Amino acid sequence: MIKKIENVNAFDKYTKTDLYSVRIKALLSAYGICYDFAVFYKQLNNCGEITAIISKLDGDFTISMNNADEGELAEFINVIGYSSCLCDGLSDYFADYDEGIIMMSDRKTQYNLPYTEIDEYPKLMDLFNFQDYDRADFEAWYVDISHRIRHGTAKAYSVNINNEIVSSGIFSSIHNNNAVLTSVNTAPEFRRMGYGSLLVSHMMCDISGKVFLMREKNKNEHFYSRLGFINTGKWRLYK
Repeated sequence: MIKKIENVNAFDKYTKTDLYSVRIKALLSAYGICYDFAVFYKQLNNCGEITAIISKLDGDFTISMNNADEGELAEFINVIGYSSCLCDGLSDYFADYDEGIIMMSDRKTQYNLPYTEIDEYPKLMDLFNFQDYDRADFEAWYVDISHRIRHGTAKAYSVNINNEIVSSGIFSSIHNNNAVLTSVNTAPEFRRMGYGSLLVSHMMCDISGKVFLMREKNKNEHFYSRLGFINTGKWRLYK
C-alpha cells in the first residue's frame, strides 16, 4: 500500500541509509509537506512496515527501497505520471533508462595545497557561471539551491586562487550527517594539479557521516577511489 505522508516525521522509522534516502529526507527537511510541487509517499507492507519512501519534485521521482513491492511502485508512478524516476530497481517494468555507478565513502583525510583558499559560502551566481549548467534556468536553480542551503540540507564550496574559482562542488542533499556530492568541476587549465582532490577531501571532512555520489560508467572511478570512495551499486534514471 502506498500512502501520501501527512507529517514531516513520517519517514523516521525508515532507517535504511542510501543515496536515495538521503536525497528524499533532505528534500522533506527543506520543503516539508506544504508545497504542491514537493510531495512525499511511503509504501507499507502487510505488517505496516515501511518498505519504500518516495519523493516527487514536480515530475521527478526518487525512490529508496527496502524489500519493496517493485510492481506496485512501478504501477504507482505510471498512474501518477512522471518525467523521471531515480532508484536502483524497476528495470523489469521500464525499458528506457540511463545507468551509472553509486559510490560511497566515510573516509576523512584532509589535503592541502599552497596559495589556495576554500570558500564554504561562494556567491551562487559565480558558482552557476563556473559550473556552466547546460540550458539550466538560473532563477529556478538559484531559488531551489539557496532554499536548501538556508535550511541546512545543501552546501556549496569552491577552491579559489587570487579570489578566482578553480574548482567547485555542491552537497545537493544533506541529512543526518550524510550527504550526496554533486556538481564537482575543476577549470580545465587547473586539472590534474590536485585542486579537485583538495576540494572533495575538504567537503568529506565537513560531513561526519557517509558521502554518496552518482558517476557515469567508465568515468572518474580512479579519481574518487583515491579519495576513499568504493562502488556500492548502480543508479538508474528511468525516463
